[in-house]
Amino acid sequence: MSGNETCFNEDGLVLSEGYARTMTDRVLPWLAEREEKTVFSGYEGRPLCVRKYPLRDARGTVVIVHGFTECAVKFSEIIYSLLRNGYAVLAYDQRGHGESWRDPDIKDLSLTHVDRFGEYVSDLEMLCDGPLGDMPAPHYALSHSMGGAVTASLLIKRQDIFKKAVFSSPMIAPETGSMPNALMKVMLGAMRLLGKGKERVPVSKPYAGREGFDTACVNGRERFDWYEDLRVRTPAYQNNGPSVCWTLEAISVTGRLLGPGCPERIDCPVRVYQAELENMVVNEAQEKFVSRVKGAELLVVKGAKHEIYRSLDEVLFPWWRGVLDYLARP
Repeated sequence: MSGNETCFNEDGLVLSEGYARTMTDRVLPWLAEREEKTVFSGYEGRPLCVRKYPLRDARGTVVIVHGFTECAVKFSEIIYSLLRNGYAVLAYDQRGHGESWRDPDIKDLSLTHVDRFGEYVSDLEMLCDGPLGDMPAPHYALSHSMGGAVTASLLIKRQDIFKKAVFSSPMIAPETGSMPNALMKVMLGAMRLLGKGKERVPVSKPYAGREGFDTACVNGRERFDWYEDLRVRTPAYQNNGPSVCWTLEAISVTGRLLGPGCPERIDCPVRVYQAELENMVVNEAQEKFVSRVKGAELLVVKGAKHEIYRSLDEVLFPWWRGVLDYLARP
C-alpha cells in the first residue's frame, strides 16, 4: 500500500479513532470511483447485485461471499484494503439479501428466506463461470459464516474455480441453542409441509431499529456503529432473521458438508479462521471439516467474536495481515 494517511494502518484498514468519518469521507467515495455495479442473472434467472472492482496488473481476484443477513457493502473496509494491496475484487449480495432478488411473496425486507440452500451454491457457481471469468487470475475466495458453507459446498462440487479459499467463522454447522437438531428438523419440517416455510421462525422478530452492541456478534464498537447507522438508513440492508425454510436448510447443510467423502473432494488450499468467542456457529464442526480437507489449516483468532472482520483494531489488524500473507504465499 502507498500513501501516508494517518487514518489507515499499513494494510489499508481503518483505524478505529474517527472510523465513521474515514469510511464516509474517504473509503466509500474511493470505492465508488472504481466500482462497476451490475445486475447478473443467477440461478433460475434471479437478478443478483454484483460489484466488480477491476485493477490493472492485479495479483489476482478475491471473491467475497458474505454471511447470513449481510451484504457486500458491509465488507467495504476489507474491499478497500484488498484493492490497496493489489487484488481485484468481486463482491455480490446473495439472493434474499441486500439489493439482490427477494421472493415476491415475502413483503418484510428484514426476513431472510431461501427455498433451498443449493440455490446459493448455484448462484456462486454461475458467478464464477460468468463475471469472474473476466477478472484477473488467480481467483481466491474470502467467505464468512453462511458464505463459508456456500463456498465449501461449491468446492466439494467443483475443483477448478478457486486457487485458495479463506473462511472466516464458516457455518459448517449453525448454533441452534438448547433444542436438539433432530427435534428442530421435525418441528420446522412440519411447518414447511403446512405451507409455512416462508414465515419467520417463532423466536425471530421483524427489524425494529439499531441492534444492541452488547448482544452483537462483533466487538469493534466503531465498526458496529458505522454499519448500524447505514442499516437504519437503508431498508435493503435490514435483514435480521430467518424464515422456517432458511433455518431448516441451514441445519441440513451440515450433513452435506460433512457427509461421507465430501470434504475429501476439496483440493485447493483452505485456511479456516475460528473465532475464540464464537456463539453463532459450531466450532467443533469447523474442526471436523478441516481435519478431512487435505492440506487445510485452522487458526483460532483470540479475542474475536463471530464477525472477525469487524473486531477491535488489536484483533483485526494481525488477523488481516495473516490473511494477506496467506493469499500472497506461493
